[in-house]
Amino acid sequence: MLILVDVELSHEGEDFGIGFLDLGGLQVTQISAFNKVWSTREGGLDNIGATIFEPQNIPEGFYMLGSYSQPNNKALYGWVLVAKDVSSNTTNPTLKQPIDYTLVWSSESLNINQDGHAYIWLPSTPNGYKAVGHVVTTTPDKPSLDKIRCVREDLTDQSEQYSLIWSNNGFFVYDVRPNNRGTQAPSVRVGTFVAQTVETTTNLFISCLKNINANKTSSMPNLQQIEAIMKIYSPLLVLHPNEEFYPSSVNWFFSNGALLYTKGQESTPVRIEPNGTNLPQGGNNDGAYWIDLPADDENKDMVSKGNLNSATSYVHVKPTYGGTFTDLALWAFYPYNGASRAKVKFFKNIKLGRIGEHVGDWEHVTIRVSNFNGHLWQMYFSQHNKGTWLDASQLEFKVGNKPNAYSTLHGHASYPHVGLTLLGKDGVGIKDDTEQSNFVFDLMTYELISAEYLGSEVIEPPWLNFNRQWGPTIDYDLDKELKKVRKLLPGKLKSLIDDIVKFLPKEVLGESGPTGPKDKNNWSGDEV
Repeated sequence: MLILVDVELSHEGEDFGIGFLDLGGLQVTQISAFNKVWSTREGGLDNIGATIFEPQNIPEGFYMLGSYSQPNNKALYGWVLVAKDVSSNTTNPTLKQPIDYTLVWSSESLNINQDGHAYIWLPSTPNGYKAVGHVVTTTPDKPSLDKIRCVREDLTDQSEQYSLIWSNNGFFVYDVRPNNRGTQAPSVRVGTFVAQTVETTTNLFISCLKNINANKTSSMPNLQQIEAIMKIYSPLLVLHPNEEFYPSSVNWFFSNGALLYTKGQESTPVRIEPNGTNLPQGGNNDGAYWIDLPADDENKDMVSKGNLNSATSYVHVKPTYGGTFTDLALWAFYPYNGASRAKVKFFKNIKLGRIGEHVGDWEHVTIRVSNFNGHLWQMYFSQHNKGTWLDASQLEFKVGNKPNAYSTLHGHASYPHVGLTLLGKDGVGIKDDTEQSNFVFDLMTYELISAEYLGSEVIEPPWLNFNRQWGPTIDYDLDKELKKVRKLLPGKLKSLIDDIVKFLPKEVLGESGPTGPKDKNNWSGDEV
C-alpha cells in the first residue's frame, strides 16, 4: 500500500530512500520482515497479549542488533535496524560479539496462554561497547555469541522506555526510543525493546544508536523529494459538517484587513501587509504586539469565518532520530476558534458561552517518513496541548496513500477517525466532535516554509518570525460564563460544570491568542 519515493537525487537527498545509511563507520538498514519467536495471548493492551519477533532476510555482512516486539492489539507493522561494520578500525571496530548473556526473564514458570516458553537474554558487552537490544530464545540454552552484535560506545546514546508492550506480575516489556530527541539530536531509534523487572524510565540496560557521520543531511530529502512525499502522503483534513470557522491562507487573512496592534498605541492599529512584511521580526512574546481581526463588524465577521478555497498548509520539514526519519509538520491556520461545547451526563450538547473562543488558531498534523525507503511510518495528530502518534497501519486511507485527519467542531484538534472524544471523565467534559463531511482541506495545497537543513534553498516567510500572539488576550469573566451554563442544568448537575474547567487546556479557556508555529516546542523538538 505504501509507495517508495523515487525521484532524481541532488547532494541533499543523495542517500534518501536508497535503503542504507552510514552513521559513521556503522552502516544500518531497516528490516520490517520478521520471524515469530514467541507469543502470549493474554495480558497487555486489551488483554490479548504480545508477540516477539526477530528480523529475517538480513543482508550479507549485516548483523542483528536486537529483537522486535509489539502488542497483539494491532496488525504487525514495525521495524528494527540491522548493522554492518564499514569502518577501517580493526582495533576497535564498530561492532563486536557479546562476551556472554544474562537471563533477564523466563516464562517457564508462568501459567499463561503462550506458545511454548520464552527466555529473554541481555548481551554481556565487551569493554567500550553497549547492547541495543535483546535476544529471545524458546529454550533455556544461551544463544550463540554470533547471534547478535554490540555497538561501540561512541555510536550509542541514552534511551528511554516509551509505550508499554506487555507486562506480567512485575515484569515489563517496553518499546524503546532515544532520550535525546529533536532536530539537532544525533540519537537513532533502533526499533528494539527493553525487558525489565523494575518499572523505571531511566538507566535502561538497552541503549539507542547515535549518528556521528559529519554529513547527516545526505539522508534527508531534497526539494524534489519533499514534493514527491507530499504528492503521495499529504493528508486530507475533513472538517466537521457544522463547522462555522474554516481555515484560510495567512495571506488571505492579512489581505482582508487583519490588524497589527502595538501596546500603548491601541487606537491606531496598522493593516498587515500580504505575507506579513511589516510584522516585527524576532524578539519574544512580550505583549508588545499582537494580531487581531478587522475592526469593523462586517469585515470582522467575514474574516473570522475563514476561507476554505484559499486554505494552505504550511510545511516544516525536519530530521528526527538522527536523520534516519523525516518529519513533515503540516500547519493549518484558522482566523478564529469557536466556542467549546460540553457534555454533562445525559445533557449532550451544552454551549459554553465564550469559553474556547479566541482569534487565531494554529493546528498541525505531522507525517513521519523513513529515510531508508521513503515509506510513511507514522502520523501525529495534534490535540490541544498534547496529541497522538499512530502507525501508518492504523490510519484511515480513502484516497490512495493519503491518510485522513478529522478536525473537531470549533476547536480544530485533529483525530484519526470520526467520533466523540470527551475531555473529562465520568460523562462530564468538553466535547471534541468529528464527523464525515464534504468539506475537505487537501493539505497538498502547501507552502514549504522551513527546512533548516536545506539552508538558503527555503526562504522563511516574514510572518513565521513574528513571535507574538496571533490574537488578542480575551478579557471575560470565566465565572460569569459558567454561571450562565449552570442555569441550564438541574440542581444535582450544576456542581459538575465546575469539573469541566479542571480538564481544559489553556487555549480552550481562550485566555489569549496563540503564538505561531515557530514558538511551539515541536518546532525543534519532538511531538508531545
